[in-house]
Parts: sequence; structure tokens; C-alpha cells
Amino acid sequence: MRVMILVKATAESEAGMMPSSDLLKAMGKFNQDLLAAAILLAGDGLHPSSKGKRVAFDGQDRTVIDGPFSATNELVAGYWIWQVRDMAEAVEWVKRCPNPMPGPSEIEIRPLYELSDFAPA
Repeated sequence: MRVMILVKATAESEAGMMPSSDLLKAMGKFNQDLLAAAILLAGDGLHPSSKGKRVAFDGQDRTVIDGPFSATNELVAGYWIWQVRDMAEAVEWVKRCPNPMPGPSEIEIRPLYELSDFAPA
């Protein structure tokens, strides 16, 4: 099963605060452990939403919205794509992750749809 691991943004990440060298080192080791376990498929950190854009759809209309976006706790600061046996394995790996932010933070785990999830057309 593939899952997307979403590192939720904080006020610090939205302000563009870069991780400490200790955190970068700890995350590097964690990523190496994921690679060694053949779990890590992809992953990256994201710039703050102030550097992003959204495109809103309404029928045929498209509206471009410039960041920053509100509701910081609903934004994403980074992600991984993992291949795991099941959700329980994903949870166990996330629990091993260094805290990705200098203060309280959250990581969300979401399963990705697979082709087998869709009924034959």
C-alpha cells in the first residue's frame, strides 16, 4: 500500500524558518532508514505558502489566488510517499520520525488510491 505522509505547517515553517542543523541531520538519518527498509519512494520539503498559488475552479472559470494562505494548521510543509504493508506500519514509522518542527507539530498519513480501488470502466 502506498501512503502520503503530510508534514503539517506551523507558524515557523510558514515564516520560512529553516530547520536546525541537528534536525537536518536527524531527518537525513531517518530518510536513510526509510531507504534501507525499501519504504521511501519520494519526499521533499515545501516552501511557505507565501511563495505558492492556488487555482480556484468554478465551471469554466479559473481564478488564481496568490499565497500566503490562512489556516496554517491545514497547510503542508513537506511530504513523503511510502510503500508500506498497511496503515499500522506507516504509523510505526511516523512515530519514529524526529519532530519536524521546533515546537508542537503534526504528521498526517493518507492512503493513495491504487488502480484496483476503481471499478472496471
